[in-house]
Order: sequence, then structure tokens, then C-alpha cells
Amino acid sequence: MKNILVSLLIITAWCGSATLHAQSQKIGYVVSPKIFQELPEAQEAQRKIDAKTKPLADSLQAMEKSLQAQVDEYQKKEAMMNESAKRAAQQDILELERIYNQFRIEKFGNDGELAREQEKIINPIREKIKKAIETVAREEKYSFVFDKTDQLQILLYGDPNHDLTFKVLDKLRRGK
Repeated sequence: MKNILVSLLIITAWCGSATLHAQSQKIGYVVSPKIFQELPEAQEAQRKIDAKTKPLADSLQAMEKSLQAQVDEYQKKEAMMNESAKRAAQQDILELERIYNQFRIEKFGNDGELAREQEKIINPIREKIKKAIETVAREEKYSFVFDKTDQLQILLYGDPNHDLTFKVLDKLRRGK
């Protein structure tokens, strides 16, 4: 009986300690799109990305118009073409379509030129933001910091008193 009583006391003490420990942990969050939107470095990075994207998007659009014009021309003349002319025109259209798709994938695909360039430009800023979040979290004694975005709903509710977004922005702007 004595062993059971001692065990119960130990379990009760442990549970109480765990509850106190859990209560002492602070949990905060940041709104990373807001940080990227307001951080001058991120704005400049976005301008660089846009400057690289525009000419490639214009080229893709020109290729698409050329392909569509060739398809329209073929459809107009198809009835008057012999079989060999039809095959040749279809081959030309297929080749243009292949070139268009290859360009689109090479430039705009998940592993394409723009994705690689964007990673190269954004990663240093992302790392800087992560370090600022870590610094603010340590200074404010937060155990956990979540990201609140519209695209990814991990944090379903966050008390505005624990929103560290502006503290992180301030830390980044002061450069400390």
C-alpha cells in the first residue's frame, strides 16, 4: 500500500511539473507574406525576378501567337491541300508546338531557369528572415514560432498579442 501511495505522489508531482512546464512555454507566430511585402530587400528581389520574367514571358507569348497563327492558317487552307502538303503543315505545327512546350518547361517549369533564379535571389533573404525570427523568439522567450499564411493553414488561430511579425520586421530593418 505504501508503494502505491508513493507512486501516486510521484506521478502527481510529475504531472504537475509537466503542466507547469507546458504553461511556461510561449508560442508565437509571424505572417511571412507580410514580412516579404514590407521588407525593402524582398521588394527589390521581386523587382529583379519580374525583370527576368518579363522578357521570357513576352517570348513565350510571341511563340504562342505564332503557333496559333500557323494553326489558323492551316485550318483555312486544309480543304485545298493535298495529303503531302497537309502532312508537311501538320509536321510544322507539331514542331512549333514541341519548341513552344520545351521553352515553357525550360524557362517556367518547377526546375526551370526562372525557378532556379528565384531560389538564388530569394534564399538569402529567406535565411535572413529566419535568423531574425529566431533572434526575436529567443529575446522574447518564445518556445515555438509558427507561420500564418493564407496558402498553408497550419495556424488556425493566433492571439494578436503573440504576433511577432512587426518585431521581426523591426529587427530586420534595424539590421541587428
